[in-house]
Amino acid sequence: MRSDKISILMPVKNAMPYLIDCIGSISEQDDSSWELVAIDDHSTDDSAAILAQASQSDDRIRWATSDGRGIIPALRKAYNLSTGNLITRMDADDLMAPQKISSLKKALLSTSKKSIAVGNVAYFSEEELGEGYRKYADWLNQNLQLPNPYNLIYKECVIPSISWMVRKETLDGIGAFDGDRYPEDYDFCFRTYEARLPIIPVQEVVHRWRDHQSRTSRNDPTYLDNRFLDIKLYYFLEIDYNSSIPLVVWGAGKKGKEIVKSLINQNIHPIWITDNKNKIGKDIYGVILEPESMLNNLKEGQIIVAIATPEAKDYLSSKLKICREKGIDNYWFC
Repeated sequence: MRSDKISILMPVKNAMPYLIDCIGSISEQDDSSWELVAIDDHSTDDSAAILAQASQSDDRIRWATSDGRGIIPALRKAYNLSTGNLITRMDADDLMAPQKISSLKKALLSTSKKSIAVGNVAYFSEEELGEGYRKYADWLNQNLQLPNPYNLIYKECVIPSISWMVRKETLDGIGAFDGDRYPEDYDFCFRTYEARLPIIPVQEVVHRWRDHQSRTSRNDPTYLDNRFLDIKLYYFLEIDYNSSIPLVVWGAGKKGKEIVKSLINQNIHPIWITDNKNKIGKDIYGVILEPESMLNNLKEGQIIVAIATPEAKDYLSSKLKICREKGIDNYWFC
């Protein structure tokens, strides 16, 4: 096996309108040391035929049919079939920038073995692109430049699902494709966080996300509730929770209620605070809601923030800064 060979893992599901262009963007990479391992997830269009034709035209392209249903079984099979030492991902309806492979590889090989190289992303669409997508891409790209991009991992998946590259031995070590937890890209991100993999940022756009009406993230039920509270809480309890100090949940709206209910079901009884005067003193799920002023007397603990209103952000940030100065960590779940 070449030490710098790249395996591109690509699940494919009814991607016929975009698949030829996608494969073309891979073929046009300025680094040719790659293989594409495409796994068809039981497409009902001509995606499999396109993959078969592409594999006949280029022996670096291999494809197979998934043994299961969904992105996770397809990714797992692609990974198991891969022969490269360096691994990256691709979505079948997107486009690679011409230097994606070379830029990520250069960044990854320039540093220690246990790390992840991550490049910038951009959205595009044949139709009008919503401002929210531009803002999301800008947020991801800007977050990568921070000293610790993982700081906001409980707010959002901080590693774009398709703009990273990692050594295969590192992925084996974190069990990158062993789990069955969706969203799979968020699960992957949490696994890199749990392993404390340093993020090596690539300053340029390496991947172009295509927005269209049939995108998986628009239609798959797995992605419809984009709060992803279950996976956030699972990994918080797995990685960061300290049972020896108080746990505070700040916010009594829908998110706060779901978080507290889930914690109680796991026999964890948090302090629950709110700014809502109408809720202070109420008993919900057996927990009496307290005013946020109780934070003034808190000497140690952890705070889960479950308030998403933009107008509250500055106030929350100033209060939480005081808490951090006392050594009280906070985790934004919204």
